[in-house]
Amino acid sequence: MKDASSLHQKVQNLCDCYTNNDPLKEMSEIQKETDLEEAAQKWLALAVLHGINNNAANITITTTEDGNGKVTAEYRTADLPSPGGPIAEKVISTIRAITHIEDVSGNSPLAFGIGNNSMDLNVASTHEGGRQKITITFP
Repeated sequence: MKDASSLHQKVQNLCDCYTNNDPLKEMSEIQKETDLEEAAQKWLALAVLHGINNNAANITITTTEDGNGKVTAEYRTADLPSPGGPIAEKVISTIRAITHIEDVSGNSPLAFGIGNNSMDLNVASTHEGGRQKITITFP
């Protein structure tokens, strides 16, 4: 397992890097990435930025039994660009590593800093059948 603190720091640094970009545009191009680990970290950073910029209540990423990924945001019901199945799985494992959620299901607070600001997010993880689901709740 990778050091979760360095994963956490890398995702926060990516948030700083992409602050002036359009998160949805960048998220829609993630499937072209070849490095799954880097793509997962980038997608996670962009999802957090999108949630902050658009006053999202939460963002959920789910993998399905057939290996696909689906993402929804609650502020209005809307599908966000999916990173695709393999990257979605990597996003979920990255979040679980950062938050140390090792059981099938669990919740964890996640202090998240962007630039000179910080906020407390909540991460919930569930696994049902062949589906994994992570929900990031924004303050």
